[in-house]
Amino acid sequence: MDFGKIWDKYGIYIALAFMMLMMFSYSIAWLRVGVGQGIDGAFAPLIDAFKIPFYILIVILSALTGLYSSIIQKYTIDYERMTEVQERMKEFQTEYREAQLSQDEKKIKKMEAKKDRVMREQLEMSQNQFKPMAYILVLTVPIFFWLLFRLNQVKSTITFPYAGSVGLHDPAVWIIPAWILWYMICSITLSQVIRKSLNIGGL
Repeated sequence: MDFGKIWDKYGIYIALAFMMLMMFSYSIAWLRVGVGQGIDGAFAPLIDAFKIPFYILIVILSALTGLYSSIIQKYTIDYERMTEVQERMKEFQTEYREAQLSQDEKKIKKMEAKKDRVMREQLEMSQNQFKPMAYILVLTVPIFFWLLFRLNQVKSTITFPYAGSVGLHDPAVWIIPAWILWYMICSITLSQVIRKSLNIGGL
């Protein structure tokens, strides 16, 4: 069985199904707690021995996830080809729009013939961007399980602009808990720095 051919044909559906499965796993309490307890021995000393505040620990873990996510993407995505495909798509869209505005039927037919090839390239690159998601989720989901496991044992607050001091368990924006919002802020910021240092293009 040629996995490469299967991925080329069904890759985007496999990745989406895997992502949905990972998200669904959050609702399974015994699995979430079991995984959290399983890796607690590796991360617990950061809290118990080194007394690192939980909000600082989230910064460390968001940097860790940003690092391995960027490295995985760097070696699984062909950024050079992705840039080339994006440039060809922009050129095609510009030429096609110009042909439509000028009502050049001959050029429009020529562009229609070219459209399928350009769209296939675009779809292929979209599928390739999903390839690293499975690897990233396999590493990231257990970390989130551990954070949830440990959050039930700590009482900590974090201060946000305008919102003031908010408990990590409490909603900070709408229904988003403060710890998730803080993780998102740290992850996005640190990932940009890491991607810049590794010379990785944007997704």
